[in-house]
Amino acid sequence: MPADLPANVTSTSDNLTPNLSMFTDSLYNPITGSGAGHIAFDESQLTSINVQKNLIFDYIRLRLGDQIIDVEADKEHYEMGVAQALIRYRQRSSNAAEESYAFLDLLPETQEYILPKEIMNIRAVYRRGIGSVSGTTASQFEPFSSGYLNTYMLVAGRVGGLTNYELFVDYQKLAMKMFGGYMMFQFNRVTKKITLVRKMPHGYGGTTGSNADHGQYESVLLHIDNYKPDVMLLNDNMTFPWVQDYALALVMMSIGNAREKFASIAGPQGGTTLNGTALKTEGAALLDRLDLDIKNYVDGAMPLTWMMG
Repeated sequence: MPADLPANVTSTSDNLTPNLSMFTDSLYNPITGSGAGHIAFDESQLTSINVQKNLIFDYIRLRLGDQIIDVEADKEHYEMGVAQALIRYRQRSSNAAEESYAFLDLLPETQEYILPKEIMNIRAVYRRGIGSVSGTTASQFEPFSSGYLNTYMLVAGRVGGLTNYELFVDYQKLAMKMFGGYMMFQFNRVTKKITLVRKMPHGYGGTTGSNADHGQYESVLLHIDNYKPDVMLLNDNMTFPWVQDYALALVMMSIGNAREKFASIAGPQGGTTLNGTALKTEGAALLDRLDLDIKNYVDGAMPLTWMMG
């Protein structure tokens, strides 16, 4: 964890600035500008992932009758069950991702950046100003907006009002679309490379950045969807029971495959019949039910809403 971060903040990367922006210095390439950072969260507020996994392991063992009969599954089977349950959950459930925001420091003459592997999708890239090139200093103060606020909002009973201000905000949005307030980009969700359809010139922007070796930069806001970490999913009281049961079903099918190799074990009075087929059938039925739970948003995911366009 970087030494300049708050004590209660956990990060899996040294690539964070003191204000938790994604920083691009450590992997800077003069040609591509590639760099990576990480999304931080306070892990001290969550139960550790090992504790949660052990709870799942105990749940599976006892559901299969351990301490009453011998359960043949090893620790590797339990680990596989939890890992595959999380993979399936991330594939099927919208609750495995979260909408968030992150800052990216743009470098001069640089269009390509490598983002953290947790980022699934980028919805938009917002700049601080409207059009042209803008930095992070006080020169970005917009006098018209401030004057409008003083003239119309603070004396709304005499001149103007919310309707006028709404029209002004719409004007700002249109100006951003026309003059570069919203940045066009392409994002590859496999390589995590974002390519901005604009190359920032040398010498633009503010002087408040810490990237002194490579010139001034501008900090833009990324509107993103990112994976929730495993520890966060296992601490979610809606997700945890689903992962438990899915891991149980996978372990049941693994044991069923092993027991099905022999229909019975020789012994007195005809021997013992193994329940491999029954375990596989019960496990498959449980998997189908859990997939249906995802479709019915039992895991706490947000249902679909109206779409226009």
